[in-house]
Amino acid sequence: MSRLPTEMQTGRMGRLSRLPAFFALEGKRAVVAGGGQAATWKTELLSAAGAAVDVFAPVPGEDMRALAAVPPGGAVIVHERAWRAADLAGAAIAVAECADNDDAAHFAAAARAAGVPVNVIDRPAFCDFAFGAIVNRSPLVIGISTDGAAPVFGQAIRAKIEALIPKGFARWADAARTWRPRVQALALSFRGRRNVWEKFAERAVAEPNSTPTESDFAALLTLDEAAQAGSVILVGAGPGDPELLTLRAMRALQSADVILFDHLVSAEILDFARREAKKMLVGKTGHAPSCKQDDINMLMVSLAKAGRRVVRLKGGDPMIFGRADEEIAACRAAGIAVEVVPGVTAAQAAAGRLKVSLTRRDEARRVQYITGHGRDGELPSDIDWKSLADPAVTTVVYMPVKTLPPLVAKACAAGLDPATPAVAVAHATRAEEHTIAGRIADLPALVAAEAPSGPVVVMIGRVFADHAKKAAGAALPIAAIRQA
Repeated sequence: MSRLPTEMQTGRMGRLSRLPAFFALEGKRAVVAGGGQAATWKTELLSAAGAAVDVFAPVPGEDMRALAAVPPGGAVIVHERAWRAADLAGAAIAVAECADNDDAAHFAAAARAAGVPVNVIDRPAFCDFAFGAIVNRSPLVIGISTDGAAPVFGQAIRAKIEALIPKGFARWADAARTWRPRVQALALSFRGRRNVWEKFAERAVAEPNSTPTESDFAALLTLDEAAQAGSVILVGAGPGDPELLTLRAMRALQSADVILFDHLVSAEILDFARREAKKMLVGKTGHAPSCKQDDINMLMVSLAKAGRRVVRLKGGDPMIFGRADEEIAACRAAGIAVEVVPGVTAAQAAAGRLKVSLTRRDEARRVQYITGHGRDGELPSDIDWKSLADPAVTTVVYMPVKTLPPLVAKACAAGLDPATPAVAVAHATRAEEHTIAGRIADLPALVAAEAPSGPVVVMIGRVFADHAKKAAGAALPIAAIRQA
């Protein structure tokens, strides 16, 4: 059974309580009504953004007078009188500090009648926009809003972001503004231009406190043909929990033009990709219609040849039963640059959730991974049954559900103690994670009775004795197994 690769439509934006937007106020006029501390702070923000601010206050505070004397940007002119409707004509933005709702309603109505967006401080019912908390690395500016629900929480988040973003990013953002027209003037392909800015971001992150120079700009333009050509990155998505993604995997997702993903990749993982990236389901599904590997290879190569940066996103680790070798070979044969970003494989994830060391001292000398089915979907004929029967080994079986009964029967016939503890873990690390534990001889029936859906791994070995014992509600003859 086969199917063609399917493009997945990018999910719609979730509900927003506020639309984040940034006003361009350089050289424009702003109106502030009020002369208290809150009005002074908003006046400072408006001036810092380049606005010429007219402040109307019958009795302006000393802080407002001091600000007017030395504004951070645009001029601040204090008019010692109450505001009038005519004062709002031609303003780009209007802010008021009001004593009560009646004053707030009057100011908001006058501003809207003049076609001016309005904010009444601490009175959201009369506001067209909110200021929020600000992280300033101008021209890199980050605004944070809680829609008035928890301003202190917004401030706490701002403090966290302040600590994470070096102040030197302001210099790099300013350099980007200066260099962008020069990059646009170059005869670069779309991929080439994107490569320039990806290199820029890498350099800024690596040297955030240095001052960008012409030599930095020249280094960005040292693009060879491979840099402008397409490429393929095989990325391990891990078992499902997005917090287990590596930093390198996240960077790959955020730089991808096209993402070819498997069924086992969770939707939460895809949320880390940039929204403009095309996302195509090409996964293989056990015992159900699946994309042919040759079709996946052909699509991957053709996209890369067209200059796209392709991320081949695989559940778990791409190098563990992920057919990565076939895809790498296809890329190499076509002259396509290919790299691999490892991921957390299902065995590691399941062991971590169970809090069991797969190599516990005195109980396991080694770990082995085997697949539960071969090319034909049946139990592989070349399994080393003697190795699987070794009591000092921990065995992890991938894709085992259909072939688990014959696998267990053959392993026990080869010498595996039927009382050996075993655990089946479905959907490891996900919300629907489920564990089935018991003796290996009983596990096929236990798994069949519960019929878990989705990805499953079976782990066999005496390191799982406590889990099997707990599931059985009685002690297993583990001592005898250890003596074997």
